[in-house]
Amino acid sequence: MNNDISILDLKDFLDEKVETYNNPKFIESDPIQIPHTFSKKEDIEIAGFLTATIAWGNRKSIINNAKKLMALLDNAPHDFVINHNEADLKKLEPFVHRTFNGIDCITFISALQNIYLNHNGLEHLFYKLNQNNLQIAISKFKTVFFEVEHLQRTQKHISDPLKKSAAKRINMYLRWMIRKDNAGVDFGIWDSLSPSELSCPLDVHSGNVARKLGLLSRKQNDAKALNELDVNLRILDKNDPVKYDFALFGLGVFEKF
Repeated sequence: MNNDISILDLKDFLDEKVETYNNPKFIESDPIQIPHTFSKKEDIEIAGFLTATIAWGNRKSIINNAKKLMALLDNAPHDFVINHNEADLKKLEPFVHRTFNGIDCITFISALQNIYLNHNGLEHLFYKLNQNNLQIAISKFKTVFFEVEHLQRTQKHISDPLKKSAAKRINMYLRWMIRKDNAGVDFGIWDSLSPSELSCPLDVHSGNVARKLGLLSRKQNDAKALNELDVNLRILDKNDPVKYDFALFGLGVFEKF
């Protein structure tokens, strides 16, 4: 991104791609469809959190496994999180998505119960932890999340930006919850946090497209790369930088850019 002309040229191109992909049709093939099956705020945020947690690998299998998980939670995730008993948790033991297994799943339900009963819910916790830097807030969130008894191995299912991770899945989750979206894809139900602070969910697709467009020079998809991409996306739109996730992802996945 050498000069203002190239930034402005890129902005028009990417704004057009945002229009193309940031619409209700996007939901049909994306894991965001899972929280879209709910209407209660707490159901949306818990379904979204658990779906984002397993959002790696094949999109079809992510969606299928997230549906299975919601069925195991009686399609009432908030009620299950708050009111489950030991027998309810036992039902979760066979669940598996890649390396996320039944024990991890049970730990996540216990951790979410702790957050809703003792920290006033997911939104309030992120709001409280956020000091104008959501990446630091994610790191602090991980510490609070694992206040409950857990196996060491389960910690790998929440990334830590302060340990050099781009934290793709949790940044995607925060986009879903915080970004105000006229097209009805992202929920924007967390009013206490600003879309301007969001970071782009950086994965192999968005990373490769960002490099081809000159928005990213760093080779690895890590926390430093995320920071570099954030700086450039904020030049394009400081109020809604992660709307460009739709453009980068769409160009990579659907157009093989």
